[in-house]
Amino acid sequence: MNDELLYMGKRFLDLSRQANRKGIVTFSDFLSLSEQAILQQNAGELVTAYELFGGYEYAERQMAAFIPDALFYAQEENISRRICRSADRSLPLKEQEVLAYPFKCLRIIPSYPKFAEKLTHRDVLGALMSLGAKRSKLGDLIVDDENIFVFAEETIVPYIVDNLSMVRHTAVTLDVLEERQISYEPNFEEKEAIVTSNRLDAVIAAICKISRATSRKLIADGKIFVNGAECLHNTYYCKQGEVLSIRGFGKVRFGEILGTTKKDRLKFSYKIYS
Repeated sequence: MNDELLYMGKRFLDLSRQANRKGIVTFSDFLSLSEQAILQQNAGELVTAYELFGGYEYAERQMAAFIPDALFYAQEENISRRICRSADRSLPLKEQEVLAYPFKCLRIIPSYPKFAEKLTHRDVLGALMSLGAKRSKLGDLIVDDENIFVFAEETIVPYIVDNLSMVRHTAVTLDVLEERQISYEPNFEEKEAIVTSNRLDAVIAAICKISRATSRKLIADGKIFVNGAECLHNTYYCKQGEVLSIRGFGKVRFGEILGTTKKDRLKFSYKIYS
């Protein structure tokens, strides 16, 4: 296990112990897919439950909430289980209003749309990083035809609002949205495929419509990432909800096993990010 894995594992355990000792929910920074994978790998060592949330259902970068047993409650039917905390983090959860995770969503819009450039994800992220914002304090950054949204840890939001006035050569205006105003779903193309098993090499071959031998070479060459972490093992078994990044092809979310065929092959669903 390398130093990064060891450090992250210890960090998650420390946050879990803090939550348990103080009897309040504690939060991580925004986690990348690979960091979320490390959290899942260390789940058995934690002394509390935990949840992940990034502002909307398909968020890639998410915060982890470490929840003491006394405050953990079951998910109700058709309602996402949410453990929240107020701005006063010294109060136990039972004394707090049920509020959002400690981040906000910023909407960035051109001040003069008629003269605005077409801004990209890289442009906006570069502008934020140039202000000194750490990537761990920033969640997903969404750029579509109409809006730019940025999820940011609440303590840095005032600084961003006061200081971000230009992205490239485009003057911009920012406003802070209430959580209930956010409704975003990435564009997916939903598909199905049939494989002998949900082994990584078989899944990649089916999705990319290539041979198993070619799939194994992609894996061996380090061109396949599972939840943001490089995966060099063709015998890895894909799990529901995992995001597979395939160099030269794109990003795919592995769905569910839909059943078996008469020849005992597996039928599975997947979504291609478009």
